[in-house]
Amino acid sequence: MVYGARVSLQVGLISVGIALVIGSLIGVIAGYFGGVLGEILMRVIDILLAFPSILLAILIVAILGPGLTNAMIAIGVVNVPLYARLLRSTTLQVRNQEYIEAAQALGSGHTRIIATHILPNCLSPLIVQATLGIGAAILETAGLSFLGLGAQPPTPEWGTMLSNAKDFIRTAPWTLTFPGIAITMVVIAFNLMGDGLRDLLDPRTAKKM
Repeated sequence: MVYGARVSLQVGLISVGIALVIGSLIGVIAGYFGGVLGEILMRVIDILLAFPSILLAILIVAILGPGLTNAMIAIGVVNVPLYARLLRSTTLQVRNQEYIEAAQALGSGHTRIIATHILPNCLSPLIVQATLGIGAAILETAGLSFLGLGAQPPTPEWGTMLSNAKDFIRTAPWTLTFPGIAITMVVIAFNLMGDGLRDLLDPRTAKKM
């Protein structure tokens, strides 16, 4: 169980990292430049949002083939729209601020403005969402592994443990109980961490504290 925690945490971090990088890039481009390019990017995001996340993940894994790496890629792609829409909305709020206009007046290029002014002011919601997303990614990957599309034996992943133990629910119920408890505790822990970071990074809440 403890050894399997490394795999599950790795899955959560990598899949969220994939979604964070791709989604942030799409969101910043769509929010900062706008126009036809922004509309095209957001329509692609809307198409991804039209599919139920678990079905889209199953489709991607079915195309790429079962395996832990492909499951991480699938979970990352499924969560890209979440970060893209979040960063686009934040970028739309930031790009009209006076310090952005001042940077443009001083001759700063688009890349410099995005790297030094846009992204630093978008970090707070991204950090909170990424923390919450790790728990969700672990849960989604466990679901894929339970269906036989994620980690394959003998990889000690909690979802795979549940899948292998389902036939022994009457004779050895603890083989299902402990992986289920582990998944529940880790997901709750990351959700609580995300709530705490949201309260800490929100200026309105921080003033009350």
